[in-house]
Amino acid sequence: MFGVHRSSYKYWQAKPKTPSLEQVKLQSEVRLAHGLSQGSAGARTIASIVSARGLPLSRYRAGKLMKALELVSCQLPTHRYKTGSEEHIAIPNTLNREFSVSKPNTVWCGDVTYIWIGERWAYLAVVLDLYARKPVGWAMSLSPDSELTGRALEMAYESRGRPAGVMFHSDQGCHYTSHQFRQRLWRYKIKQSMSRRGNCWDNAPMERFFRSLKTEWIPTTGYKSFGEAQRSITEYITGYYSQVRPHRNNNGVSPNAAELLYWAAS
Repeated sequence: MFGVHRSSYKYWQAKPKTPSLEQVKLQSEVRLAHGLSQGSAGARTIASIVSARGLPLSRYRAGKLMKALELVSCQLPTHRYKTGSEEHIAIPNTLNREFSVSKPNTVWCGDVTYIWIGERWAYLAVVLDLYARKPVGWAMSLSPDSELTGRALEMAYESRGRPAGVMFHSDQGCHYTSHQFRQRLWRYKIKQSMSRRGNCWDNAPMERFFRSLKTEWIPTTGYKSFGEAQRSITEYITGYYSQVRPHRNNNGVSPNAAELLYWAAS
């Protein structure tokens, strides 16, 4: 009468009406992963986090669990970027979008972004190791100058054990072309590379990192103070992004885990 197959009815009738212990545990892990990302993680990211914690979970099942638990990712839609082709007169684009490197401390990328702190903008400079997309240096200031980018580079240089033979790539911002910053690179024996003018794709890993930071972690209304912004962003960089968040470039593991695997193998 209702167009229901007999076998389908019998299957539904025999199906347990209460969730199993495994289902309850998966739901709990999905909630935990969603909470760790402050509501930014989607089905693919949640599946990777839960699987890394010892419970195998596909992105499709994760999506169904998110729907059942009414969990939604707060990611923004894609953005259309402009491109340019003009290189810096003195500093060529040596990296040339070769973002895949074979070992840590080969290529670092740097960039600066702005963050609202209640009554004005603050500025964040980050240095990213391209091997595992791991942030290795960062600094915040109320001025986007060479002192800010220099402190981020100094943190990266010291925290990584003063490595030799590193290439540093950035855009053509004045805080990277200044005499003060280039002198610091010369002192650290770091080779400089620069994106073409107005071409954000030449520094795509940094653009992607800042997009993740702003869509996954920073509140839409910004922070109330400079100190609150510093604490929250440091927690994101050293905690969620480096230790927990899976990265597609690292075959679904976090930057810290990817570097550990490299050092264990070598």
